[in-house]
Formats: sequence, C-alpha cells, structure tokens
Amino acid sequence: MTLSPTFSLKRDRPDLNYKKGLRRNLFNRLLTFLVGAFSAIAVLPLIAVLTYVLIKGGGAINLNLFTSPSTGLEGGGIGNAVIGTVIVTFLSALIAIPVGVGGGIFLAEYSGGGAFAHFIRFGTNVMSGVPSIIAGVFVYSIIVKTKIIFGNSYSAIAGGVALSILMLPTVIKTTDEGLKLVPDDLRRAALGVGASKFVTILRITLPSAFTPIATGVVLSIARAAGETAPLIFTALFSPFWPQGYESIFNPIATLSVLIYNFATLPYEAQNELAWAASFVLVLFILLINLFARWLRRFAAS
Repeated sequence: MTLSPTFSLKRDRPDLNYKKGLRRNLFNRLLTFLVGAFSAIAVLPLIAVLTYVLIKGGGAINLNLFTSPSTGLEGGGIGNAVIGTVIVTFLSALIAIPVGVGGGIFLAEYSGGGAFAHFIRFGTNVMSGVPSIIAGVFVYSIIVKTKIIFGNSYSAIAGGVALSILMLPTVIKTTDEGLKLVPDDLRRAALGVGASKFVTILRITLPSAFTPIATGVVLSIARAAGETAPLIFTALFSPFWPQGYESIFNPIATLSVLIYNFATLPYEAQNELAWAASFVLVLFILLINLFARWLRRFAAS
C-alpha cells in the first residue's frame, strides 16, 4: 500500500508547540528569574537611596531655604551653596568644553591614527579612571598652594580647574566618537566644492555630530556637579553669598561640600540643611541625566 504525499508530510512534520515541562524550558525559566532578581537587586540600592533622600530632605524644602545663606543657625538655608555650585560648574565647563571638543576634533579629523593619537586616547582612558581626589590634590599643589592666581589660595577658579580635569575624558571621548559617526561622503562633498578642511569641520562635521557631543558634555557636567573631594582641596567653603565677579577668586560654598561639612556635625539644624542640600543636588543631577537621555533620543529620531 502506497502512502499519499499529504499523509507523509503530516507524519514527518515536527511538533513545534511550546512544552513547559521540558527540562530546557524549565532551566530557561529558572535563569530568566535569576537574571530578573539580580537586576532588581542591582537597582534596589539606587531606589533606596533616592527614597531615603526624598523622605529626609524633601520635607525640609521651602522658599527660605533658597533665599538664605548656609550660616548653620536656625533658619539658615543653602542659597549660597546653590549659586556656588552653578558658578564652579560653569567655570569647569568653560575650561573643559573648548579643550575637550578641540581634543576630540584633533583625534577624529587631524591625527590620522598615529602614535600621538593612540597616546592621547590611552591617556584619556586612564584619566577617566583616576579618583577625583587625585585631581583635587594636583590642583591644590599647582594653584592653591602656590597662590598663582592673583595671590589667592582657595578659590572658585581652582575648583573649576579641578572639576574640568574630571570632565575632560568624557568630552574628548564623546567628541571623538561622535565625529566618527559622521559619514565621510559629507566631508568629500564639502571638499569637492572647494571648502577647506577647517570650514568643512566647522560648517559640516561639527553640526552633524552636535547631538552626541552635547550629550557627552551634559553627562560630564552631571559628574562634575556632584564631586566633593576636589572642591575640599580647592574651593573650600564659605558661609557668605558670592559678591560680584571677585567671588570667583575667593573660597565659595557648594552643595557637595556643604553636605560633607554639615552631615557630620552634632546639631539638628545643620543635619537638616545637609539633607535638604542632598535632595536638591540629587534632583539637579537627575534632571541633567534626563536631559542627556532626551538628547540621545533626539539623535535617534
């Protein structure tokens, strides 16, 4: 008796239905559960920290907190520390962005992949892993101790220089990688119509890579804004309001150093200011990181 072709196909067709009881499927579900559990454990410290800071510091937020200096007395605030953080971060960005973007442009457009470029990339990778306190001690020895800036020792400028050292690796690497993403056809087209290499970089390459470069700059600012150790050795602290442009040559208050100073004191008023400053600083860094993620999505769209 000869079997029909239709009957042979039905008998030889494999069973592709999912079977929960198979050993490999049970093992797959077990590993999936373990990976999910480990992911939850990894995120749990972040959630715990944010929740605790929100509970302890969120309740202390009020208008007087931002309109009074951090005298440490009852009714004191963190207004001077907020302004000081903005000033020091702005000074660090003013130094790191031009130098970092310029270094990234050199690596991507002018170096040609030579030995010097490899040395810069290696140095950048090493700098990104250097502890922040090392940058603070270095600037302390070069600027603060020598009083090289108009005879001043601790100052906002010294703090900005220390933070700029921490920002440079991120800015350089993101600029380098962002420019590599620009198609070479755009460069050839610009050069083909008579544009110089400088004009091509300025008018074509940099605008095309603006989004990844801006994302790297924003992330570097977020890292610098939360550093404490470099500012202890450079900007120190001041309980007074910044007064004019001369304040950048004098010690200045910052949120991170305020938290460090007040959190260890045995007084309730200072402890409350430390928690409030922690909440403001975490919120500030969170907003910066959200802005960086928005830039990434803007680049992808």
